[in-house]
Amino acid sequence: MKIAIGSDHRGIQVKEKLIDILQNAGNSVEDCGTNSEDSVDYPDIASAVATSVSKGDSDRGILICGTGIGMAITANKVHGVRAATCNDNFSTEMCRRHNDVNVLCLSGDLVGERPLDDMIQIFLDTAFEG
Repeated sequence: MKIAIGSDHRGIQVKEKLIDILQNAGNSVEDCGTNSEDSVDYPDIASAVATSVSKGDSDRGILICGTGIGMAITANKVHGVRAATCNDNFSTEMCRRHNDVNVLCLSGDLVGERPLDDMIQIFLDTAFEG
């Protein structure tokens, strides 16, 4: 699966962890930035990831900022994108199963220290029930 991923400066450490998790699981990753801890405008990053998913260049997207909320709001403005902010396994499973979310938005402040392997695998493996 090809995953577009992006973060602002508050989510870069989580993004780097997720890239490793995704690649180690055999996924292809498109890193849409940022690549430093310098302050950036999160809408630019969210738009890049959402556009990649909308155009079909990526199967799914993952966005990380301080809360995940701003990224979700911005991503949802792109046609064909269904973004949701999730910070636990249950909400991640439900957003896929019931809402067919294709862009997962995370709070770098909340999930930064937790293991993310399970949450990401749930996002990638859970099918939409219709």
